[in-house]
Amino acid sequence: MPDFLFSSNSNTSSQHSKWRDYTLAQAASFVAKNGTVIVCAVSHPYLPFLNNWLISIARQKHQDKVLVIAEDYATLFKVNQRWPGHAVLVPPAPDSQTAHKFGSQGFFNFTSRRPRHLLHILELGYNVMYNDVDMVWLADPFPYLQGSHDVYFTDDMAAVKPLNHSHDLPPPGKKGRPYICSCMIFLRPTRGAKLVMKKWIEELQSQPWSKAKKANDQPGFNWALNKTAGEVDLYLLPQAAFPTGGLYFKNKTWVQETKGMHVIIHNNYITGFEKKIKRFHDFGLWLVDDHALESPLGRL
Repeated sequence: MPDFLFSSNSNTSSQHSKWRDYTLAQAASFVAKNGTVIVCAVSHPYLPFLNNWLISIARQKHQDKVLVIAEDYATLFKVNQRWPGHAVLVPPAPDSQTAHKFGSQGFFNFTSRRPRHLLHILELGYNVMYNDVDMVWLADPFPYLQGSHDVYFTDDMAAVKPLNHSHDLPPPGKKGRPYICSCMIFLRPTRGAKLVMKKWIEELQSQPWSKAKKANDQPGFNWALNKTAGEVDLYLLPQAAFPTGGLYFKNKTWVQETKGMHVIIHNNYITGFEKKIKRFHDFGLWLVDDHALESPLGRL
């Protein structure tokens, strides 16, 4: 890691220029532990969610391998000011000064960069875990990444599965593709994982956002999985450990029956910044108000 990144020059403009030049390769090399990087992509309005997620990861002692892919310069500078080296911006910065609504063009532009970032990290030779920041870790997910599969993922369907359900890619739904969540993905730097990322990029290029379609990047991920399934070693993570928000927040009976099994909770099946915060609050998962000092970023 170049010494200049941690020089004591406190001049703000020189600090800013140093982080502008920081590359994904430098950043991955700095944060990787045991060949693994945990990645999220964040724009400035989502910093409270980033902090909430980081607190939950710090409790599992995995925060040191987190790399924040900043989607604007405000995020890049803020994170690296508090936690030097843990944020990188891959130019060009998208125009994302407001929290993009799911289904909007801004949201699509923001998320459609995701497979490029992940592919680049795989090409550098690292394992990579991607998380959306509206997630909370309740336990360590790494023991669940068993075997040497190429791509690990979670189902986005709220229908209850048996505890011993298959780990194969679920069959396609009504739209001809499965409903896997692009929110939590673990990839090994294999030919198969790279193939899925390349296919995902292709799918996004062939189905760009339009007002009529209001695309997001998740269907593209599902088409990529579906079209490469015969060539790639895929692994569906257990539902009880990695439930979709449509199950965890809406099915009290199931939550009770699977108590003690939950590992990562995703606050999806709901749109809107304030609604997500309220729901996390209601379920005791909004940690930033009382536990901000547990985050590497401190109180933002």
